[in-house]
Amino acid sequence: MRQAVTATLSVWGERRFGYSTLKDSSESLLDERKLRPGLKEDSVIEEKERAENEQEQLEAVLGLPSSPVEDTHQTGGNEPSDTMLDCKKSGGMEAALMVGGRKGSLGALPMQRCSSLGTTAPQWVPDSQAPACMKCGSKFSFTKRRHHCRACGKVFCVVCCDLRFKLTHLGGKEGRVCVTCHSALMNRTLRKDQKKVWFADNLLPQSESRSANSSPVHRSVSHTERAELAQAEVSDLRAGDEVNGLSGSSTKPAPPKDLPPILTSTGVKGDYTLEEKRTESSLLEELERGLAEPLVFVLNANLLAVVKIVSYVNRRCWCVMSKGMHAVGQPEVVILLQCLPEEKRFPTDIFNHFIQIYWDAQTAGKLLNHLSHSLVSRGFLGNNEHAGFLYVRPTFQSLEGLPLPVPPFLFGLLMLRAEAPWAKTFPLRLMLRLGAEYRFYPCPLFSVRFREPLFGPVNNSIMRLLVDFRFYRYTLPTVPGLVVDLEARSTCIRIPKTRHPELLKALNKSNERVLALGACFNEQADSHLICVQTADGQYQTQAISIHSQPRRVTGSCFFVFSGALKPSSGYLAKSSIVEDGLMVQVTMETMAELRRSLRDMKDFTVTCGKLHPAERQEYVHIQWQDEEPRFNKGIISPIDGKSMESLTNIKTHQRLEYRANGKLIRWTEVFYLLKDQHPNGLNNHTSHNRLTERLARAFCLALCQSLCLLKEDGMTKLALRVMLDGQKMEFLAGSNGQRLPAPYQDSLNQSLTSVVQSNSQYQGLAVCQMELIFYILEDTS
Repeated sequence: MRQAVTATLSVWGERRFGYSTLKDSSESLLDERKLRPGLKEDSVIEEKERAENEQEQLEAVLGLPSSPVEDTHQTGGNEPSDTMLDCKKSGGMEAALMVGGRKGSLGALPMQRCSSLGTTAPQWVPDSQAPACMKCGSKFSFTKRRHHCRACGKVFCVVCCDLRFKLTHLGGKEGRVCVTCHSALMNRTLRKDQKKVWFADNLLPQSESRSANSSPVHRSVSHTERAELAQAEVSDLRAGDEVNGLSGSSTKPAPPKDLPPILTSTGVKGDYTLEEKRTESSLLEELERGLAEPLVFVLNANLLAVVKIVSYVNRRCWCVMSKGMHAVGQPEVVILLQCLPEEKRFPTDIFNHFIQIYWDAQTAGKLLNHLSHSLVSRGFLGNNEHAGFLYVRPTFQSLEGLPLPVPPFLFGLLMLRAEAPWAKTFPLRLMLRLGAEYRFYPCPLFSVRFREPLFGPVNNSIMRLLVDFRFYRYTLPTVPGLVVDLEARSTCIRIPKTRHPELLKALNKSNERVLALGACFNEQADSHLICVQTADGQYQTQAISIHSQPRRVTGSCFFVFSGALKPSSGYLAKSSIVEDGLMVQVTMETMAELRRSLRDMKDFTVTCGKLHPAERQEYVHIQWQDEEPRFNKGIISPIDGKSMESLTNIKTHQRLEYRANGKLIRWTEVFYLLKDQHPNGLNNHTSHNRLTERLARAFCLALCQSLCLLKEDGMTKLALRVMLDGQKMEFLAGSNGQRLPAPYQDSLNQSLTSVVQSNSQYQGLAVCQMELIFYILEDTS
């Protein structure tokens, strides 16, 4: 069954995207035959297989390019490569296997195979272990400096390491590489160009840059160009083409595109099959009948799209949900798209956009968060005015009846091109304006195609003074967790104490006479100010509130303190509502005191009104809060289900992954389990970061040869909990709410303990408790 699934998926990938999403079925079966005798049945590996494995591992250590099997015998009489000669000169195979100053098992080292050369960060050879160039043998001196190759991690002189190549693990940036790695990467690029391999985002190599320094894994085309090319490749006529005037005898309908294969369960746990060549009409009939299980489309070996037609708030909607984004550090994405009347086509443009989001996160580290946006090319979902999606977290909206992914996840709201400037500069205004348009607080979770834009040209808005709408060189700074409460004759600006560094950064960049900051959505308020643009282009202030609740506290989107008030005006200060924000005019003396209190993290109060009040005065309070708004809602630990809510987490920007037997394991993020253990507040955070990375490497290496077994048992998301307290150390690993079996745990304890004990500088660190998250994926490189 596994062979059939793999073959079907590969055939669809080659026809749809031009590349094989999984390994060939024969290679997969060969890998399983090599794995199972040693791991499941504990039998003896034949000498011939062992020799072949050792030869492959030696080539990976030396960084030799892998050649096809049929070319091996033809080139057997050729002279050995420079790297092999260098290995012989330096003492044979044992010298090549020295890593970290000691000999070790080849299976326990982070092998840099040719397929992963340039895609993963290499094992860095310390300077102390390289007194001479590892290619020409020239000794290093004060004038002859060392240079590390960013592809293989070895140390060379400037003559042997003076080339540059775009590497994927550097985010597509050029890095210094040695002549051997440069030759291997160039050969791999040429071979892939000759094979005309398509990438998973529907791009042909012909659409890429033909520069000799372009990496085959990281595409060198820009973000916009890639989207335009992808959409041009897959665009077809949608059901709403008549709205754009595309219907008629002069318009030739595009041929129907094949849908991705569908993943269905066979009834056996962990066993699935793929269905291809299903017509859209038959699939739509199944969805119309209201099947309990949604359709699962396979976009690539590690990314799925779950589709279902639901009835949400009395609207018939497509519910398209991603599954697999977590493995690249990206929250899952849910798109609720209102169906068109008598719609007979699947919204396949969303599938391609999911692939784009996935690869942007995997290769360039571009992650979407709350109030982030993604752009698309013209013609998306059948309309040239559709610009992309604005992503929001659900708050007060109903989620009943929706098939939701595991948290964290975001809902994508379709936006138009006229609204894109607001999504780039002030997304909170656009989110609340959508809520006012469809009468949902704070915004709807569904999207409507072919609607009218909510904003037009930016004319007389106050934001023109605070935001660069032309080149987007500056925008309104926002402090996370800062909210504004508007009440009767009292306004309170609440700032979390943990966000003082972000506030200082915005304070230092601001003008001495003006202090403007954007606020976050106030979940504790029962209403919120919004800004509406009228037909004549003017901006008006309105408010939306939770249905059937009285207005007590109203939130604001921003505030501005201006020092333009003159002492002779007869006012202490003036406060007023401007669009969807608060404007406070004060004297320069009051502005100086305000800035001083913000730097010292002290509360401050501005009294608004006349010097000799004849009526009641208003007050604007600035208060520092110990509490911080909740985040990481719904996230739990894979070990024991412990809640990770309000715990600081950091996504790993540098990809750390290891490959073995057609699988790879990737470290994605780390959670700090102690609330006062903020990574920016540690006395020696550099040592903590170094320790965290080394523990992650040791965890990956210890499980590298067991990835197939773990994935077959459904343990694709793993966690490692580390607790260090002086001389005491404890490690705990688990998945799916359970601890890993004892053999894995014992092996991990030995590897992880040696990491801490071998570095004396870590033993004196303060109490440290953290949890590292890993994912096991199919290796499609």
